[in-house]
Amino acid sequence: MTETSLSLDPARTAVVNVHWQHDIVTAQGAFAPFFAESVARRQVIGAARDLVDQARAAGMLVVWARAAFRPGYPELPLNTGLNQAIKDLNALVEGSPGAEIIQELTPQADEPVVSHPGTSAFPATALEDILRCRGIETILFTGVSTNVTVEGTARDAVNHGYRAVIIEDACAAATDEAHTATLNTFSLLGQVAGVHDVKTALRAPLTSSVEAAL
Repeated sequence: MTETSLSLDPARTAVVNVHWQHDIVTAQGAFAPFFAESVARRQVIGAARDLVDQARAAGMLVVWARAAFRPGYPELPLNTGLNQAIKDLNALVEGSPGAEIIQELTPQADEPVVSHPGTSAFPATALEDILRCRGIETILFTGVSTNVTVEGTARDAVNHGYRAVIIEDACAAATDEAHTATLNTFSLLGQVAGVHDVKTALRAPLTSSVEAAL
């Protein structure tokens, strides 16, 4: 499944990290029954941290997307089972420990954090402006869950004209089947790669479009 033909220009590449929040990825979080086992077994937190470390060292833009809602969830439409579960579990309340990004992946002071209410980090946020201001062309995605907000944000990235790459070993879903099915579908729209593919791409000399044409 992993594509190894990955080429990257760090100056035009961003990493968007989706929903690395206590309520979603930890054993103590509100959504622990859904994601904690998969996150731990697949060791995706360590993989995401490895990728973020590489990105920072290479000078890439690192962005964090989080879901957070006001008490009572006035901005959350209860039109889906997922949204109803967020409210029923009293999850991801702004200012609560559960809404915070986990310590292992703490954003640095200069790294943008966007908060969003839906299943994509693009609508109603500054994400598009942040990416355009930096001249970003390629986005690498990590996060939970693969088949909801990671995929939702990656699909929006494709629709906005970006080259989107889901980093498969830095993502998790509630089940391996859902994770794999999402990656199989998304490979028709963007790319699927692993952390080691990013390492290899960053070690390779950057070839300009002019050089490639010669």
